[in-house]
Amino acid sequence: MASFTELVNGMKTAFRSGKTKSYEWRRQQLEGVLKLMDENREEITDALKKDLHKPKLEAVVFEIDFCRNDLIETMNNLKEWMKPEKVKKSLMNLMDTAYIKKEPYGVALVIGAWNYPIQLTIMPLFGALAAGNCVLLKPSEVSWNTAQLLEKLIPKYLDNDCVKVVNGGVAETTALLKERYDYVFYTGNTFVGKIVMKAASEYLTPVTLELGGKSPVYVDKNCDLKAVANRLMWGKTCNAGQTCIAPDYVMCTKDVQEQLIQSMKTTLGEFFPDDPSKSESYGRMVNSRHFQRVKKMIDSNQDSIAIGGDTNEKDNYISPTILKDIKFTDAAMNEEVFKRI
Repeated sequence: MASFTELVNGMKTAFRSGKTKSYEWRRQQLEGVLKLMDENREEITDALKKDLHKPKLEAVVFEIDFCRNDLIETMNNLKEWMKPEKVKKSLMNLMDTAYIKKEPYGVALVIGAWNYPIQLTIMPLFGALAAGNCVLLKPSEVSWNTAQLLEKLIPKYLDNDCVKVVNGGVAETTALLKERYDYVFYTGNTFVGKIVMKAASEYLTPVTLELGGKSPVYVDKNCDLKAVANRLMWGKTCNAGQTCIAPDYVMCTKDVQEQLIQSMKTTLGEFFPDDPSKSESYGRMVNSRHFQRVKKMIDSNQDSIAIGGDTNEKDNYISPTILKDIKFTDAAMNEEVFKRI
């Protein structure tokens, strides 16, 4: 395989040829992505099952169809989005023709995320292609089966001169970040986000960082607690809680806390009448390292467990768990939970 420097330089040469700027080329690439999604649905859902124990319904709704809907909207609006944008003129340019012409950046590095390894990799890919860029795609190695599938499929459907896939771990990502790009798009945690930002700053490369954070929920006595419980537990059990916009913690009064906990117990019984670990609709932690992080949090908060707290290391299983009476100074409040707690 060519070195990363040769890979990037080859893509820059392809971009400078000008072929990515035409509507026809962009449309062809978007159609290729759509075809990839439609012709490989079973392979995609199987890979997601292996990586995340992701239920088929979640895989289709939040990965495949989520991408397809956005992709189709992009295809339908692409020609309009490519048109120059008229701007107001001032006395200084009154006699001129003033407009903004949108130009692609060039070669974009897209580093995908492991929790939604199709959605959070494919969507920035086709967004960059729609804008007329070449893309060097780095799927997350944590969801390894999906990463390998993308490496196999993408060359079959997209322009091989302008779209490349690189798989690997920390070493490969570190090496990739040493190259010079025209844009960098990263989805993931803040620790790696800082590394990406630092690397990009060496060349003042434009960057988009989609990072994690705490997602609070405020509940008071005037809320419909049953509706709140349903929404909280759905958001926290979907994808095993490994969603950046999943509810992270609840702020409420003591009396509301006890009522809400009871409502959430009822909801869990409705969602999973039997043992959740035996349900095909219940995902798992992505790997043992992430499992251990969750288990450590549960073990250090045994006195705060109101619901759940069960774990199975062999299966990376964490039961739906609710901790109560948590303070802002507790360890659980110092990081994005990103798990089923």
